[in-house]
Amino acid sequence: MAKKKAQKSKSAKLGRVVLRTGEALYEPESGPSYLAAEPEVVIGELDGPVGFAIANLIGDQTKGHSRVFAILNCDVQVRPTTLMVSKVTVNSEKYTNILMGSVQAGIANGVLDAVRAGDIPKEKANGLGIIVSVWLDPSVLDADKVDHEGLFESNRAATATALGKAMRGEPTIDWLLKNQNNVTHFFHEMGVKGEL
Repeated sequence: MAKKKAQKSKSAKLGRVVLRTGEALYEPESGPSYLAAEPEVVIGELDGPVGFAIANLIGDQTKGHSRVFAILNCDVQVRPTTLMVSKVTVNSEKYTNILMGSVQAGIANGVLDAVRAGDIPKEKANGLGIIVSVWLDPSVLDADKVDHEGLFESNRAATATALGKAMRGEPTIDWLLKNQNNVTHFFHEMGVKGEL
């Protein structure tokens, strides 16, 4: 009984989720660079701006940037409703199959992991929507043997982390102001060093 009360109070305390954002970088300790995952997520109520965006995106497909729901497998869509949008222009069957296979399955499982962890209250799962902007490194096409399990795990972990950060409002503005001068954008630093 106490657990049910605690869950209800957490959900009630959360209130309406209009629109929250998060991102995460996951790089495995070893393996090819294409295993890195860096999703950017938007989460909010389906009867608000996120729901309207999902409806517009799914109904307005663009060549090379297909929008698809995150699924565990065909005919098994996850909740909260999750729409994947590719950051990379998709123009090969191999890339499509990897994106709509191992990556899609990893994202779907990451969403469910965020619910299981309590970052997304289970009671709100049917009323929330998520948009995941997906990065799959095009160098995956050059691999002789693609590490599908690695892609699955990295996208699963990165998605769950990004959703947790979104729901917790991380990083906070206080952390950002304190650490602004201590954080350097990786590619900016490479450019300054003449490495790009």
